[in-house]
Amino acid sequence: MPEVTAYTLEDLEAARGELTDWNRSFDEYTGNNPDKYQADIRSARANVRMIEAALKASGIVPMSDHEMLEATLDRLFPAAKSKEIVEYEGHRYQRRFIPLERSLSRKSVTEWGRTWQLLSE
Repeated sequence: MPEVTAYTLEDLEAARGELTDWNRSFDEYTGNNPDKYQADIRSARANVRMIEAALKASGIVPMSDHEMLEATLDRLFPAAKSKEIVEYEGHRYQRRFIPLERSLSRKSVTEWGRTWQLLSE
C-alpha cells in the first residue's frame, strides 16, 4: 500500500516560498535564455497545487463553496467526460478541462485541470 504523506501549513508556506524564490530568480535573470528556471518554476507550481489539494482534502485548509460543490460533483460523476452535462439539485453543470501548464513552446498542454461550469437555465 502506498505511503500517504501528511502535509502541514508550514509545508505549504515553504512550497510557496520556493515558488516565490524561483520567480524572483527568473525576474532578476539578465541573460538571453528565456527558458531559464522555467522547469523549476513549473515543478514548484505543481508542488504548491499538490500540497494545497492535500490540505483541502484533509480539511486543514477550508474549501470554498465552489470547491465543495466541485468535490461533490466529482464524487457523484467520477467518469464525466469533457463537455458532459449533468444535473444536480435542479441545476445543470458541464464538465470542463482547462490547461494548468503548457510546454515551453506553448504549443501543447503538459498538465490539465478539471472544473465544473454552471450552465444558465
